[in-house]
Amino acid sequence: MIVAIDGPAGSGKSTTARRVAERLGWLYLDTGAMYRAVGLAFRERGHPVTEAAAADLVPGLDVRLEPGPGGTRVALDGDDVTDRIRTPEASQDASRVSALAPVRAAMVALQRRAPPP
Repeated sequence: MIVAIDGPAGSGKSTTARRVAERLGWLYLDTGAMYRAVGLAFRERGHPVTEAAAADLVPGLDVRLEPGPGGTRVALDGDDVTDRIRTPEASQDASRVSALAPVRAAMVALQRRAPPP
């Protein structure tokens, strides 16, 4: 079973999803964190936010959600970027890169490979 929670920023989506997943023993797949990690990669590597840059950069990225102390940790190419993706800049970057078809295609494919509950 897959449960998706949608809503405006600050409405408690992530908190609700984490608690439900924890209670049911399910995986909490924080898709927003995945897009934030990709946005961070664009920013830190100096890539413009374009379809062409995405087609070049995204296939080589390794974005992972891993259990860790205090909840899910986010790894980008083996580095824990959990704290670095929780900034206003990372939110803006996530919004910008999520509009790119190569980014969406890669993230959806990764999300579909997530283990079922």
